Amino acid sequence: MTRPLQIYLEDEDFDRLEKWAGERGWSKSQAVRLALRALTRIREEDPLLSASGMIDALPEDLSEDFDRYLQETFIADKKSRYRKSR
Repeated sequence: MTRPLQIYLEDEDFDRLEKWAGERGWSKSQAVRLALRALTRIREEDPLLSASGMIDALPEDLSEDFDRYLQETFIADKKSRYRKSR
């Protein structure tokens, strides 16, 4: 069951909502419903959301340079000590 809701937005907020929804091919109502669900989701029900904020002091550019940080973290600098197979 759906129920109507009327809200008033500042011009700037309305324009941002209209642009954001339009870029995705959504109606403004769909965008508002999605935002509401994201804001009111219970963190414990979503393991990824419950992990959010657990790590302090992450680099400010982590989102932009994620691949570089991952590469630096998980690629060994030294060669392994394993013998070559025969």
